[in-house]
Amino acid sequence: MKYVLTVSCQSTRGIVAAISGYLAEQGCNIVDSSQFDDLDTGQFFMRVSFISEEGAVQTIIEQGFVPVAERFGMNWNLFDAAKREKVLLMVSRFGHCLNDLLYRWKIGALPIDIVGVVSNHFDYQKVVVNHDIPFHHIPVTKANKPEVEARIMDLVEQTGTELIVLARYMQILSDQMCQKMSGKIINIHHSFLPSFKGANPYKQAFERGVKLIGATAHYVTADLDEGPIIEQDTVRVTHAQSPEDYVSLGRDVESQVLARAIHAHIHHRTFINGNRTVVFPASPGSYASERMG
Repeated sequence: MKYVLTVSCQSTRGIVAAISGYLAEQGCNIVDSSQFDDLDTGQFFMRVSFISEEGAVQTIIEQGFVPVAERFGMNWNLFDAAKREKVLLMVSRFGHCLNDLLYRWKIGALPIDIVGVVSNHFDYQKVVVNHDIPFHHIPVTKANKPEVEARIMDLVEQTGTELIVLARYMQILSDQMCQKMSGKIINIHHSFLPSFKGANPYKQAFERGVKLIGATAHYVTADLDEGPIIEQDTVRVTHAQSPEDYVSLGRDVESQVLARAIHAHIHHRTFINGNRTVVFPASPGSYASERMG
């Protein structure tokens, strides 16, 4: 059995030795380990991937680790690496991210269980249903937003959703929902914020003659589009390209960035560190099992 242990706590001596020593005592072999000591905040973060060579079950490993965790005041989780995270996708009328995620999921490049797709429009109902995924049409108005979010949270509970992905879902979530699902909602947007806010950011970028466009994937917080950043990327543009070219290139980079952010999250490589994140890269030794395809 392969497991992933994630740990965060105040930095002090002996943490790594205690973790590796405990795993060795349990007959476990560490196959990948990443750690980061934030000198500004005094916080320590660690992700350990290991194999239980003697077949110890997860509950036994967890019970034995409790004294180690208490000794250092750790926030920690132990994950079965074979377990797929249950993900609820949400989309409005821009389908490039949704279609990209469905394709990656279909070919096995994004190992998740998509428990459903929520949309405030019918545009992608057929696409979703053709993938044998439940489609939930939940129209949104200014007056019914509390009821809409209540329905979404009911879906989360009924399906056991562990992560919500806003794949260009063009509605603002309430502070209450953001707090309740803290660290469990990922959003994608163009990287022009806050420079190019509002409608048609690619046209604004074109008019300003930018040379780079890009996208940002982040955890959703009550502060609109200001949550901890997980992944970013850019693509170069030139004066010879049109606003339509910017849109096309922007959609490509948005899709890639969102997929990489989800990939990092579901493999437990992301840690929220105040307003920032710690994101451990997939190591060369583990890339084959985590690659995006």
